[in-house]
Amino acid sequence: MEDDELDLADDLEDALQLAPEVQLAIEQVFPSQDPLDRADFNAVEYINTLFPTEQSLANIDDVVNKIKLKIRRLDDNIRTVVRGQTNVGQDGREALEEAQKAIQQLFGKIKDIKDKAEKSEQMVKEITRDIKQLDHAKRHLTTSITTLNHLHMLAGGVDSLEAMTRRRQYGEVANLLQGVVNVLEHFNKYMGIPQIRQLSERVKAAQNELGQQILADFEEAFPSQGTKRAGGASNVLRDACLVANVLDPRIKQEIIKKFIKQHLSEYLVLFQENQDVAWLDKIDRRYAWIKRQFVDYEEKYGRMFPPEWCMTERIAVDFCHITRTELAKIMRTRAREIEVKLLLFAIQRTTNFEGFLAKRFSGCTLSDTIVKKVESPLASTNPFLEDDTSPEADDVTSEKADIDKPKKPKAPDNPFHGIISKCFEPHLYVYIESQDKNLSELIDRFVGDFKAQGPPKPNVDEGGAVLPSCADLFVYYKKCMVQCSQLSTGEPMIALTTIFQKYLREYAWKILSGNLPKTSSGGGGLTITSLLKEKEGSEVAKFTLEELCLICSILSTAEYCLATTQQLEEKLKEKVDTSLVERINLMGEMDTFSIVISNSIQLLVQDLDAACDPALTAMSKMQWQNVEHVGDQSPYVTSVILHIKQNVPIIRDNLASTRKYFTQFCIKFANSFIPKFINHLFKCKPISMVGAEQLLLDTHSLKMVLLDLPSIGSQVVRKAPASYTKIVVKGMTRAEMILKVVMAPHEPAIVFVDNYIKLLADCSTDTFQKILDMKGLKRSEQSAMLELFRQRLPAPPSGPESASFVSLTAPTPEQESSRIRKLEKLIKKRL
Repeated sequence: MEDDELDLADDLEDALQLAPEVQLAIEQVFPSQDPLDRADFNAVEYINTLFPTEQSLANIDDVVNKIKLKIRRLDDNIRTVVRGQTNVGQDGREALEEAQKAIQQLFGKIKDIKDKAEKSEQMVKEITRDIKQLDHAKRHLTTSITTLNHLHMLAGGVDSLEAMTRRRQYGEVANLLQGVVNVLEHFNKYMGIPQIRQLSERVKAAQNELGQQILADFEEAFPSQGTKRAGGASNVLRDACLVANVLDPRIKQEIIKKFIKQHLSEYLVLFQENQDVAWLDKIDRRYAWIKRQFVDYEEKYGRMFPPEWCMTERIAVDFCHITRTELAKIMRTRAREIEVKLLLFAIQRTTNFEGFLAKRFSGCTLSDTIVKKVESPLASTNPFLEDDTSPEADDVTSEKADIDKPKKPKAPDNPFHGIISKCFEPHLYVYIESQDKNLSELIDRFVGDFKAQGPPKPNVDEGGAVLPSCADLFVYYKKCMVQCSQLSTGEPMIALTTIFQKYLREYAWKILSGNLPKTSSGGGGLTITSLLKEKEGSEVAKFTLEELCLICSILSTAEYCLATTQQLEEKLKEKVDTSLVERINLMGEMDTFSIVISNSIQLLVQDLDAACDPALTAMSKMQWQNVEHVGDQSPYVTSVILHIKQNVPIIRDNLASTRKYFTQFCIKFANSFIPKFINHLFKCKPISMVGAEQLLLDTHSLKMVLLDLPSIGSQVVRKAPASYTKIVVKGMTRAEMILKVVMAPHEPAIVFVDNYIKLLADCSTDTFQKILDMKGLKRSEQSAMLELFRQRLPAPPSGPESASFVSLTAPTPEQESSRIRKLEKLIKKRL
């Protein structure tokens, strides 16, 4: 029996195990702090909480009574809830039946309402049937009355139009005709009716008659033949123009065409090709004539034509087309007589006239006007970025001043630009050839001035000066570019660009490269590469102070030319047509100036490098095995430092405006001097321990001097560039490591070899052989050491790491020396 009760208790406990989601929902709906309500309730822990000590058992009866009371209350609550649920099913069925009854009643009411609505709709239709018929009748009657009124107006208007046309009452016809046309549009859907079609044909006939009659009146007032014209505008013709606005547009165009042709007939006679005034030198008279015609037209015919016809502008446009054709014809015939000054004079006068037209007229009658966008120039010291503030003069007594003065770029909103001046474009080769000749003379003058005046005087206070000829060249370039862009933005600009390229190269080679100094020793001239050769018992020829300043000045000039050429290319691309932009390319000329800069820096490097050669030669010929004690720096170090202190401050001060190229000079000198120093270091053999210590001290002194090279002798101490410092530290550290290996004992051999590989990271047997020679080892000892060295070399890794391994063996002193010799040969060929 007890077992059954235990099983029942277990089953009941399992049944009371709720899902975690259900338990969480119960806790949210009925929050409780009572331990008995917890899902993980533990009876033992709960009893231990109630009776933590033996003394607390004295209250056990009270606790049991409270629990029994709580159990009775729970039983009562459960009993009440269970009894309340006994009648739920019956109540639900009753509620469902009541809802069904309510739905049936609602359906019946809706059906009744629908039936009543249908009856009401039928009743309304019967009531309004007569009203709809009356509405249709009213609408048709209104349309009929309106159509009859329009028909009456049309019939009367056509009769009046025909009568007024016969009497030439154009003032009344203008208003009446527009009304008749508007009324006739209402009968477009009735054209099938014979009477309506007849009225429409009468209107068309009246329009045709009016057009022919108005053209005849204008022909009579402005005959095509003869030179006499009517004294002024008549009211009849003014009203006829109003009628022409309503007629076919071809009538209006015919009137305009005949009037302008008759108005410009005198111009064709006065400026025929065989007339003296037709040539370019008297082109002003053409524009003066048309300006007088503008005044004459405004006085006589200004009120005759409607303002929207823009007759004055139309006369101007036709005049421009005729003038362009006539000028093109006469210039083809007399092409050999065209000179550059005459051509520029004609172009300037023409562009001034086009500007006059742009100010006076809107250009609304032009069908194909191309407006080009011109960006505002930026403020800069560069001549191609300066604002041209010089005002244009309409009347200048000096013809040369007119031609040579650069003019402002065309306004971007000038629709008349090129309407006449386009005819000069095929003949702009005369201007291009003239600029070619002028630039050739300019370059020759620069060469002559340089020879006559000599190199610029040293001026270390202001830095290396740019040659004045450079600024003159680019100012002239700017003048030519602005002038040509006003003449044409097409192929002539490309031709001018070719001329610019030609003389930029000539300036680079004749003025800059051609004036780089050559070294001399005694009576014979030598190239700069000869300075790199060792000379025993003689002084090495060096550049003078003036020659160093000249090289720096040429370098600064080349740098200015490089930057200004880039600006010139950008400006040319702005001026030229969009379709031709890709043909503007001055990269070749910029590369030429870069070569001049590189050659100048190389000359400065070679001069200082060659000055240090005797000292390095003296170092390699000293008996280092006989040095007994370590003292101050050796004399050869003092000599190297002296040459550096003599040259570097001069170069730095003269390159103050181009600091980046001074940095390049320092880097190139370090890259040239350090490998050469290491190469001479290998020639110092044999070396004693004390000699190696002295060389290590000298190497450290040179390292400190090289690190301080960019600011040596300067009152303002600046930190050397990181790129330069890295080169010096890497190269001179290698020299120091070589000496430290030489100082290390060669016994035991394994330790010596491992120490060499660790310090130098050089896997070349040639370098190791030179180290052994410096230590003064015998050939037998060297052979054993070399064999051990080959055995101790690490195996070259495979894959990407092998490239880095090979790179460690690459930069040997012999290879560096070979590179220097190749560079010498290349520079010798260029110079």
